[in-house]
Amino acid sequence: MSAETPVQSAGNLTRLRLRFRDWRGSRPFWAGLFTLLGGAPIAYFPYATLQLGTMSITMSTTAGAGSLIIGVLLITLGLTMWFQAATRIFAGVAAIVLALVSLVISNIGGFLIGFLLALVGGALAVSWAPGKAEPAGHGQQPAGVPGPGGTDASEGSGPNGPRAGDRDGGHRVG
Repeated sequence: MSAETPVQSAGNLTRLRLRFRDWRGSRPFWAGLFTLLGGAPIAYFPYATLQLGTMSITMSTTAGAGSLIIGVLLITLGLTMWFQAATRIFAGVAAIVLALVSLVISNIGGFLIGFLLALVGGALAVSWAPGKAEPAGHGQQPAGVPGPGGTDASEGSGPNGPRAGDRDGGHRVG
């Protein structure tokens, strides 16, 4: 590797992280994640067999197929929240209803773990709203309002820098 060879990996990693952050911010990411994670224990526990030493504990119920369906639907709703943000309210309400149904059908909603995760995910999806774009002049000090140091924001410079006649960069001298 020579001195002229740029290090690409740091730039690529930063760019990917920023792209993921932008993607995550434009949809109900946490709602989808909680709903997806809530579906996993609901679908898993009815088919799990735990080993405690030589003793085998099976938690299968007669409603094992119902648990699997509820778990798969919750996972699908979580993915829907990520990739179809416009359907977030439907997906959130459906996740809440399925979480409540899982209490009766699936071992107390995946031993309350899946129930609580799916319930929180559904509530986050229903309450999430897309952000609004900031106006072009956002962050500018309005005219007539004292700025830092007690000076009027309209004195000295405009929104695009110093006024045309100012030689000192918009600061009054003397």
